[in-house]
Amino acid sequence: MKFADIIGHDDLKRRLAAQIDAGRVSHAQLFSGLAGYGTLPLALAYVQYLFCPNRHDGDSCGECPSCRQVEALAHPDLHLVYPVNKQGKKAGEAVTSDMFIDRWRELWSEKQGIFSADDWYSKLDLGKTMKGLITAKESEEIIKKLSFKSYSSEYKAMIIWLPEAMNQEAANKILKILEEPWEKTLFILVSERPEQLLATITSRTQEVAVARIDVESLKRVACNEGKVSDEALTMARLAGGSILELRELLNGVADDVRAQSFELFTRLMRLSYNDKHLELFEWADDIAALTREGQRQFFLHSVRLLRESYMIHAGLASISYLWGEELKFCRNFAPFIGNQNIEILVEEIERAMLQIQQNGSPRIVFTHFALAVSKQINRLK
Repeated sequence: MKFADIIGHDDLKRRLAAQIDAGRVSHAQLFSGLAGYGTLPLALAYVQYLFCPNRHDGDSCGECPSCRQVEALAHPDLHLVYPVNKQGKKAGEAVTSDMFIDRWRELWSEKQGIFSADDWYSKLDLGKTMKGLITAKESEEIIKKLSFKSYSSEYKAMIIWLPEAMNQEAANKILKILEEPWEKTLFILVSERPEQLLATITSRTQEVAVARIDVESLKRVACNEGKVSDEALTMARLAGGSILELRELLNGVADDVRAQSFELFTRLMRLSYNDKHLELFEWADDIAALTREGQRQFFLHSVRLLRESYMIHAGLASISYLWGEELKFCRNFAPFIGNQNIEILVEEIERAMLQIQQNGSPRIVFTHFALAVSKQINRLK
């Protein structure tokens, strides 16, 4: 994957290429950013540029054997690690990334390298609650692979996707490698939640913060899919810098997801306003029955609707991205979202999201969340 294939991030791509050109390649780098921002493809494009013997004009050639091997995820000096697991695993059975490389390549090809953890876990058929892990056995495989000399490139590169999925033992073994790296060995950690990594790991990496994709770049994607200018601009804004969100909007998938999330959000807020605590328990049961992705989408849309309601409350309705039923509800709801509770409500959402990601009981998490939201909504009654 060339830098030219990456949507947006023009300044960052130029800066990464310039570092390699100047010979300033840090042995351990942390690419941090949400999956929809294109963080993983950007890391791969960086490795491809590093490996390419014919790079020019700030990009890899895309045609040499090295580039073709990297694009196929089959370069002998490129190693990939990602969270894995499987249904029906026997006690003591170890599973590693190499066992699922064919599925990884299939998903990469299907999604052009931009996909979420849930997309990957669905590819692994892990069900609603099971998630992938990076275990100590995987760390041992990393050490083994990197102990060999490079095959055809000057460097060896190890990309670890979602290193926050490492267990404690695996993290400690990775830390030892980062403390005493092999020469001409590049580690790239691609993380959505770097705050969950050990501080001793992040302190030994050079962070590459991957921000959301700019609106103009997303608008061009939407226009290329046949959307007229105004509609493309609206979709680009609603996507929130994420190509994953834009894809859902373009495919119409987001319509059903938005409708479901909106219904759950409005019901929660109405029940909270009216102190219907028993009904809040029923609401928590309903959302606990959703898939993990459905719950994640509810949180994301809730933050968006809270933000828009707060902007209306602050007199900035002219720059909000609402229409139809969402606009009607948020106009009525805005008086109950102000400086006294907006930050606390967002913190409650972030806390609940983290608890769900850590496999907390959805029923308990959402019951506590609903009661906490009710308390905050009633502060401005």
